[in-house]
Amino acid sequence: MVTSQAAATRRPATFRPVTAEELLRRAEDLVPVLRAASEDIERARRLPAEVVEQLRDAGVFRMGVPVEQGGPGLDSVQQTEVVETLARGDASAAWCAMIGMDTPLYAQFLPESVAREELGDPDTITAGLILPLGRAERVPGGYRVTGRWGFGSGITHADWVVAGCFVHRDGRPEPGPDGAPGHWRIMLARREEFEVLDTWHTTGLAGSGSCDYQADDLFVPEEHSFSLGHPRTPGPHATPEAILRNMPGVPLGVARAALDYVRELAADRTDRATSTPWADTYRVQLAVAESEMELGAARHAVYGSLRRQTEIIDAGGELGPDERVDTVLARVNAFRVARTIVSRLYDLVATTAIYRPSPLDRWLRDLTTMRQHVIAQDQVLQSAGAHLLGGTPHNPFSLGIVA
Repeated sequence: MVTSQAAATRRPATFRPVTAEELLRRAEDLVPVLRAASEDIERARRLPAEVVEQLRDAGVFRMGVPVEQGGPGLDSVQQTEVVETLARGDASAAWCAMIGMDTPLYAQFLPESVAREELGDPDTITAGLILPLGRAERVPGGYRVTGRWGFGSGITHADWVVAGCFVHRDGRPEPGPDGAPGHWRIMLARREEFEVLDTWHTTGLAGSGSCDYQADDLFVPEEHSFSLGHPRTPGPHATPEAILRNMPGVPLGVARAALDYVRELAADRTDRATSTPWADTYRVQLAVAESEMELGAARHAVYGSLRRQTEIIDAGGELGPDERVDTVLARVNAFRVARTIVSRLYDLVATTAIYRPSPLDRWLRDLTTMRQHVIAQDQVLQSAGAHLLGGTPHNPFSLGIVA
């Protein structure tokens, strides 16, 4: 597998885009490339090395890197636009891009020396699960980490891996800084230090390589650990929910691709029973119009909530309950609406949808799989409602209110 260091040797850093406009244009150029590679991506159950390098060359993994650190410095709205564009080409590639570009977000919570010396390459790819499924025993200079984590999207081509752990001291759970039980920290180590398990045999997002990974008594230095909610320096992306903001780009992009596909298909298709062109068939007109209506509303909610959130943060303000919940509800709705749209279009196309080269079957499976993600579940809605009412959220992580 080609590493980022090897890629940098082959291509100068100046090859990478430095503006949001250039990066978005390169993402657009990748849409037909990724679409042509989709079957190979799914068959490989991971992103092939050439696809990783195409994404890297397009600057996808550096999109969140600040301008002063050699990146294009895309904000959350622009990042979501890039992810949405890539998803029109291939859902797994877009999903891995969305995950892999989190390196600069994590760097804001790490000591400057680690952020500069080890995560300083703008094209560094990070993968892993931050939820505390592992155990970190505090020892002199750091932690001894043991555990197994799932859903390591992009771990097959990542440079670094994160792993959430509950901290223990002398065999007992360590309280957090505020004295509350369950001190949760996120460990960072090179991918080679974890054992990656070939567990990703799924119906959808098959090409994301979201394998399990594990560690047994792995030493992680203190400076390679961090807690969300305690950034080294404040900034627009130094908040816990920042890693969730661009996620809706994937379902929105897949739904857009499906709609474009069916509209193009309708131009030359005739209803067999009535010999009426699809363009003049009521049920086809209704299905397409409903889908465009729902996608437009969902997309407006996602980008509108992100823009409002960005304006408040950029102005130095604090996000209130309504602003936090706006982005959460828009995110959940994007996943739900996208699957509804593709399911409707799949039924509209009927038996033709089940045969290759029709991509509708893959799009439906991809959306059904990503809809199972923790941030798209009903408990997220409960947590949002509880947050608004002053109740107890069952899943505070989904709202980005973890500390």
